[in-house]
Amino acid sequence: MEKDKVIYEDGDPIELPENAFRELAADEDYRPVMHPAHDYPEVTPYSVTLGLVLAVIFSAAAAYLGLRVGQVFEAAIPIAIIAVGLSGALKKNNPLGQNVMIQSIGACSGVIVAGAIFTLPALFILQGTYPEITVNFLEIFLSSLLGGILGILFFIPFRKYFVKEMHGKYPFPEATATTQVLMSSQAKGEAAGGQAKTLVIAALIGGIYDYVLATFGVWAENISTALTSWGSSLMEKTKLIVSCNTGAALLGLGYIVGLKYAFVIFAGSAFVWWVIIPLLGTYGSAELMALTPDAMFSEYARLIGIGGIAMAGVIGIIKSRGIIAQAAGLAVREFGGGASKEKPVRWQLDISMKHIVFFIAIALVVVLVFFWLGVLHNFWQALVAWVVVTVIAFLFTTVAANAIAIVGTNPVSGMTLMTLIVASAIFVGVGISGTSGMVASMVIGGVVCTALSMAGGFVTDLKIGYWLGSTPRKQETWKFVGTFVSAATVGGVVLLLNNVYGFTGPNALVAPQANAMAKVIEPIMMGGDTPWILYMTGAILALLLNWLGVPALAFCLGMFIPMSLNTPLLVGGAISWFVSTRSRNKELNDARRDRGTLISSGLIAGGALFGVFAALTRFAGFEYTSDMPVALNQGLGVIVYLLLILYLGWDSMRGKKA
Repeated sequence: MEKDKVIYEDGDPIELPENAFRELAADEDYRPVMHPAHDYPEVTPYSVTLGLVLAVIFSAAAAYLGLRVGQVFEAAIPIAIIAVGLSGALKKNNPLGQNVMIQSIGACSGVIVAGAIFTLPALFILQGTYPEITVNFLEIFLSSLLGGILGILFFIPFRKYFVKEMHGKYPFPEATATTQVLMSSQAKGEAAGGQAKTLVIAALIGGIYDYVLATFGVWAENISTALTSWGSSLMEKTKLIVSCNTGAALLGLGYIVGLKYAFVIFAGSAFVWWVIIPLLGTYGSAELMALTPDAMFSEYARLIGIGGIAMAGVIGIIKSRGIIAQAAGLAVREFGGGASKEKPVRWQLDISMKHIVFFIAIALVVVLVFFWLGVLHNFWQALVAWVVVTVIAFLFTTVAANAIAIVGTNPVSGMTLMTLIVASAIFVGVGISGTSGMVASMVIGGVVCTALSMAGGFVTDLKIGYWLGSTPRKQETWKFVGTFVSAATVGGVVLLLNNVYGFTGPNALVAPQANAMAKVIEPIMMGGDTPWILYMTGAILALLLNWLGVPALAFCLGMFIPMSLNTPLLVGGAISWFVSTRSRNKELNDARRDRGTLISSGLIAGGALFGVFAALTRFAGFEYTSDMPVALNQGLGVIVYLLLILYLGWDSMRGKKA
């Protein structure tokens, strides 16, 4: 009997099963919170309406704040908190399935925004130099919509592999935190009440901590050796620095990621900051030696990481060829009438592969027509662009999902940048250059960026649904609706912000990712140099890492992400290892680890929610500049961060056997 067809015992648990976050034994099954053989309210007027309303609100807020302050906040966790809070206030019966649907629909906002604002505002930036460039709502809307649809359709065939077959092998940090929030709606009785209390307390600690840190800067947000006298001297001589972000959310993220992946990610960061940058600063040209370590990272070393991510993606694609072939084989069998007629359990029911292939074909035809009639106005050039987008978006879908599953961070900007570079080189080769080439590259890049962003975000939604027992087909179906609403909202907001603030000139919107895209694409299309050597160095490094058995994607992610954001992952991972290995009793270790996961989820949830408040505070015009001496500010940062570490470790150790 297949695992999907196992008959489970009745009764919905009020907490996640013990084997939710670990690998299953050979003869062991995972039983989700909602019974696989029972039906639950999921798609209701309440859940759909609230999900779409939140998609609009968070799409506008994320686009607005992302372009204004340069950061896109994760919408999934705040939306889950709102869903749980409203279901409790309205005294909804069986709210879990509806809350999952609200979160899944609403979370379209963050992924669509990330895909759009990383690329499309670059058109407005380039418009300042090349006035002949025009941008309209339809280009932004269709680029975001079609990219989102392709991301959904390309990922569905891989759902079972990522969320079921790889159960316990990937940490899924964001999905874990969101799931713990959604589970709080199940709280019944003293034990569950204790769990909810632990989660709320951790969320308040993490949220208030991060809000005070981001808004008032009472202690240092980033502690760095460069800000000490001895560290500054060392940096001047060797370009060597050590830095760590003191935020609560990142510490919780590191705990959930675990020591294994956190160590590999940090190793990639250490390789960049302690090997490559010091070498460039010691043996490089006079121009290189004059740069700060941060400038060396952004202009040189990080580009090696981008090349590594791209090659790690190719390696992942090659390793996933069996999964790709399996998905293709299923489609062929369904078309040939050879698929099993036995109805699968609700919990594993996807949109049929026959329908997926049909929808992909329609979507790709629409993409081709859009490129032909709306962007390039030349069929053969549009066909080349279409092939590039189709191949890259499909193949890198698994890479984006893999990155989210490992570290909770989608390197979509790095993958999109590499896509733009490769695509632009191809476009120049077929005669697409100049301003028309820049427009084509950015719009097409927007499609790819949104597709990869959606794939990474969607794996989180489906993993949440797997843990809790939602119906995948319902999540998949309504994801399209959320994507449409979010794409329309983002298109309008981007145009509005350009009209009100602009992306160039004094007091313009920051849009750092879009500025980077514009900076890279302009010389390619207008004639200039591209750092192919750096990209190839990263690619060769990824091949070497794979040969040595080191997870290349995790290592190269560490090279791409600043050290200050990777160090707390290592600290959190070390705490996770510590609390789960102190006893000889496995059950006690597991209980402590699980309590730490709950606390870490609270830190992440609180940090995400209060992070929105902090961004709104900044946008409202409140700017507080601390006049505290740097040494004191750094010292307080170390002390407060150590207290946070002690809290996470101490409270996790309070876990007890059931």
